[in-house]
Amino acid sequence: MKPHLAYRIGQHVIGYVFALLSLYPVFLMVTASFKTTIEIFTKPLSLPTKFSLAAYDKLLGQMPFGTYFVNSVIVSVVSVFLILLTATLASYYISRTRYKWNEALLFIFLLGMMIPIKLGIVPLFLLMKGLHLTNTAWSLILIYTAIGIPMGVMILSGFFRTLPTELEEAGRIDGCTDMQILGKIVVPLMRPALGTVMIINFVTAWNDFFFPLIFIQSELKKTIPVGLMSLFGEYASDWSTLFSGLTLASLPMILLFMFASRQFMDGMTAGAVK
Repeated sequence: MKPHLAYRIGQHVIGYVFALLSLYPVFLMVTASFKTTIEIFTKPLSLPTKFSLAAYDKLLGQMPFGTYFVNSVIVSVVSVFLILLTATLASYYISRTRYKWNEALLFIFLLGMMIPIKLGIVPLFLLMKGLHLTNTAWSLILIYTAIGIPMGVMILSGFFRTLPTELEEAGRIDGCTDMQILGKIVVPLMRPALGTVMIINFVTAWNDFFFPLIFIQSELKKTIPVGLMSLFGEYASDWSTLFSGLTLASLPMILLFMFASRQFMDGMTAGAVK
């Protein structure tokens, strides 16, 4: 066997091993959702002796899981939309206009990534209370948007600078305005970077537990991470129903990454090779 071929085979074997190790906890989560709580503790690593949908029936029938799911979708989708819209406009201005303070403006955006926003939870809560936004989805949407914009500006501004300006100049010769150039020429070329920003911020908003716990008090306005906390009792926890909820909650992220994984990988490696 040629050394080069053996090296490639070894790379693939190592890659598949790490992939299986990464997927094994997901496999345990899915199989545990078909077990009873007793079986989860007595046989945690084995397949269920009898596949049961009782946990899913309880989750969907006795809990407002559908409401939690819709709330999470609304908060995550609206937050990602606002992040993409705001970060795209800001990045286009920073990358394409000649202004001596552009680098300072970019640095100000990047400061948002350096300061832990959770340290300001008290003034944030007082701000939302003063704006009468506590116990509403908008409190979470505005916070996630503020968290996601700095990283979005960093990724998109770097990607903008890799695009040739000749395409925009050709659009101006044809009579396009700046917004038409951005919408019809530049944005279609930025799908890898936009996909990266979308996936990262969607996962952040979807999985977050801290801010919904602080800002949402109404049971029917909770998101999935906080809503599933009701399954943890003082003396016992319903683990099978919890695992079924986690399984259903992970489906949107899995589907999103399946459809946007190519753009995600291209966006993460954009600019690495010229």
